[in-house]
Amino acid sequence: MPLSTRRPRGVRSTRRPRTTVSAALVALACLLVPLSTLALWASHGLRDQERYVRALAPLATDAAVRRTIVDGVAREAPGVPRRIVEDEVRRFTATPAYRAAWDEGNRETYAAVLRALEDPAQKVVAVTPAPPARHQLAAVQASFPSNPVTLLPSANLDVLRRSYHALDVAGFWLPVAAVVFAGAGITLAACRRRALTATALGTALGGALLGLSVVVARYLTLDGLTDPAHRIAAAAVYDALTETLRTASWLLLAGGLAVAGAVRLAKAVRARAGRSGSAGTEVVRVRP
Repeated sequence: MPLSTRRPRGVRSTRRPRTTVSAALVALACLLVPLSTLALWASHGLRDQERYVRALAPLATDAAVRRTIVDGVAREAPGVPRRIVEDEVRRFTATPAYRAAWDEGNRETYAAVLRALEDPAQKVVAVTPAPPARHQLAAVQASFPSNPVTLLPSANLDVLRRSYHALDVAGFWLPVAAVVFAGAGITLAACRRRALTATALGTALGGALLGLSVVVARYLTLDGLTDPAHRIAAAAVYDALTETLRTASWLLLAGGLAVAGAVRLAKAVRARAGRSGSAGTEVVRVRP
């Protein structure tokens, strides 16, 4: 009499809650992947001052950025013909002194913003224009303010400070939670291979959503800029700052798909090996 291949009812009832809990943990881990990547980028990637300066350094020679600087200085220059101001500023933006002033200005701006975010006593973010710029532009020297220029008022700074501290905490705990949930979900799964595949595909989907969100945020950031020169310059700055984030989204997408493909390939290899072993085994029947 053939033996039944059905699993006992108790085994099926035990597997069902394990599968449900495993699926919930894997789904939560996949949801946290893009959020934790974004938090890591905001809390750690943007905290590196020299990386920030290096990211913006190529923009010094960007044509749109140079036009924006020329137009901005020309509009603010008092008592000097606009053509003279534009010509001198344009010549200055082609010199090594301009690139050095650009880097120093970005370094000072970054340091001022970071100090204000970490020190609640500061009410505004203000910087003084780099002295090399004033010395090089003799004809328009009076147009460069010698007093600190306010970048962020107290109202905007309070919101940024709260967001900064929230991201600082999230940048540590969200990646830890994502790893813990993914590991627990795979461990509890009745079929760990399927759970690993689902985690990998969910990670790839999270990377794709992260990349899409960067594109959407870029559109929203530039949507309010009507001046074409300012729009191009802002786009260049945005692309420089989010380069690491875009790279991370591609790595998540490619890594997730690679792991899912590797799991599927391993399954196919094992199945082929099993069929080969069964075909090579001689079955001997014994008559009663």
